[in-house]
Amino acid sequence: MTIDIPFSRPVRVEALPKDGLGVTIEADEAERAAVAALNGLPAISKLGATFALRRAGRGAVSVSGRVRAEITQTCVVSLEPFEALVDEPIDVRFAPPREEKRARRAEGEADTVALDAEDPPDPIIDGTVDLGALAAEFMALGLDPYPRKPGVGFEAPPAPPEADAPFAPLADFGKPKP
Repeated sequence: MTIDIPFSRPVRVEALPKDGLGVTIEADEAERAAVAALNGLPAISKLGATFALRRAGRGAVSVSGRVRAEITQTCVVSLEPFEALVDEPIDVRFAPPREEKRARRAEGEADTVALDAEDPPDPIIDGTVDLGALAAEFMALGLDPYPRKPGVGFEAPPAPPEADAPFAPLADFGKPKP
């Protein structure tokens, strides 16, 4: 099974210099259109990220940086498209998958996670970390789930008169009678 990743920039982990690596990526027009469609956006005019990758011991890699995108969202009030910016920090740790965890999953055992525990590292897959997928993920996390065009307000409709309210006959239900 292959997964279609619309914005992919894999980096080989074993090729990382010991003093780290700085990487800047930009999505092309087709990649931006695919990421926009995946996230239900009318358009993405710019999508880019800068990263600093460092070895973190035991085969782990620390990835930090920032994703920036110029997007078009649809206002939840007026349904009009408008331009917005996404600027999100990135700080993720990757590590090779552990063999014992694979064995437990193969036996059907569930993983347990303490609620106050630090997030486990993301897996290094086939010796690579995909910076494009990471940038697209953090851009999606930075989207406003209820985007509102600047200057657009919501006004609630007026309440119906008491007599027209559907539950008006029940207003006195349960009140003690004099």
